Amino acid sequence: MQRGAKKEGAGGTTGSPTVILYHAEGCHLCERARSQLHALRAQRDFELHEVDITGVPGLEARYRELIPVVEIGGEQAFTYYIHEAAFLRRLDAQAHV
Repeated sequence: MQRGAKKEGAGGTTGSPTVILYHAEGCHLCERARSQLHALRAQRDFELHEVDITGVPGLEARYRELIPVVEIGGEQAFTYYIHEAAFLRRLDAQAHV
């Protein structure tokens, strides 16, 4: 996967909450988080951006010890794993902001 942001929008709908997944190559927790996020998109509409931190010094320094990191609406929401019920609550709250 290429480094930097990879937009995987849900139709690019404006007004949809934005979720960012910071991940790295070879991270099994990251793969699990990615799978969860793709499954959760069947339940809620949100834009998903994936950012591969591999080899990007600033991102490596900020996120390497925490990945996967999930941000919702620009705020760090989850590290290491995603609690799906909490994710949906936070996403719903963000959609009403």
